[in-house]
Amino acid sequence: MISFYALTRACVMSFSALALLPFISQAVNAAAPFPNKPIKIIVTASPGGTTDISARALSDILGKELGQSVIIENKAGGAGIIGIQALLAAPPDGYTMAMGNIGPNAINYSLYKNLPYKMEDMEPVTIVIANPNVLVVNSDFPAKTVGELVAMAKANPGKYSFASSGRGQSIHMSGELLRLQAGIDVIHVPYKGAGPALADLLGGQVTMMVDNLPSSMSYIKAGKLRALAVTSKNRVAELPDVPTMMQSGFPNFEVTAWFGLFVPAGTPKPVIDKLYVAVKKALETPEIKQRWKDLGGWAVGDTPANTKIFIAAEKKKWEQVAQQAKIEAE
Repeated sequence: MISFYALTRACVMSFSALALLPFISQAVNAAAPFPNKPIKIIVTASPGGTTDISARALSDILGKELGQSVIIENKAGGAGIIGIQALLAAPPDGYTMAMGNIGPNAINYSLYKNLPYKMEDMEPVTIVIANPNVLVVNSDFPAKTVGELVAMAKANPGKYSFASSGRGQSIHMSGELLRLQAGIDVIHVPYKGAGPALADLLGGQVTMMVDNLPSSMSYIKAGKLRALAVTSKNRVAELPDVPTMMQSGFPNFEVTAWFGLFVPAGTPKPVIDKLYVAVKKALETPEIKQRWKDLGGWAVGDTPANTKIFIAAEKKKWEQVAQQAKIEAE
């Protein structure tokens, strides 16, 4: 016959073992080689923009390199701030990354007084794609060149508008550069992502947009948008007939947008290094090389250390642009 004491002792031991299960599970996961479960990429923008396009294009191939599924989750809004906050709320274990870009990861520091994050709060894995922006108008708009567009804007101050994917994005700052260098009075209309901005540009609700080339490329090739100029130093092979802004009379107009993967600060270096190696291999595959070429971009894939130096330089560059454009921090 089992005594009351023995039964009580057995129950206590069982409950103690159950209480330890979460800690045992964590220890097993920590000891298991990384990664041993799916990885999530938070996209800091809405579907349809380059941030989203590049994350989704990369996810399947990256998943094969890592041996785990890569899940995409869009957290748009607030000029990428909402997505970055979601990243920083995640454990620093490598299982959550964010596809950031030049906006939330470089420009925002100049435009927001109370930005809820610092550069030191996250670590870059690498830049996955870089591309020029492109000045586009609806195909029904009369202007066929940058010169014609500027002339129309000067003749009608305040009549025309330029769309952006949100305050502080490279699309916004490129529009401000055009306004500043051309000396035109055009209205900025910010959207929650490039997708909604493009929808209104296609619908004729806004006049122009200096969009990231990948998100506009399909509309340009379909004849729905007219590309007036690209913001790179040289013409883009996929759009050989489209001049650069420099060739269009703006010798100091050069913008390169970039998009990269970030993890929370405190993520172990071996984990970051493993993620970097996998991303680098994915970027070197023929599929990604061709996909980036079709989008008018190119793979970067520099080391985490070099990427950190590059982003710090970009932050300083856009601080100067914000000052020149007299954009006040909110």
